[in-house]
Amino acid sequence: MLFSEKVLNLTQKIPKGKVTTYKEIAKALNTKAYRAVGNVLNKNKNPVVIPCHRVVKSTGEVGGYSLGINKKIQLLKKEGIKIEHNKIKNFKKFLFRF
Repeated sequence: MLFSEKVLNLTQKIPKGKVTTYKEIAKALNTKAYRAVGNVLNKNKNPVVIPCHRVVKSTGEVGGYSLGINKKIQLLKKEGIKIEHNKIKNFKKFLFRF
């Protein structure tokens, strides 16, 4: 299985109302290629089906999204995640680890 397929498969496992980080996905794949994870997600052809909007920075900042940061924030808020100033409030409460 290709690296990109592994990243997308893990991303599909993130439950609604939770987020994970690029770093957590990389760790689950036994690599430190956090940026490569981000690049794969940026090329995701099904951004709502494969919920890459649930992947954020390790700092709790929302980070980028192929459909725009405002759309990412809208989707996360719709799932019950609180965001202020582009950062997730109570980040650890919403963090999903593999």
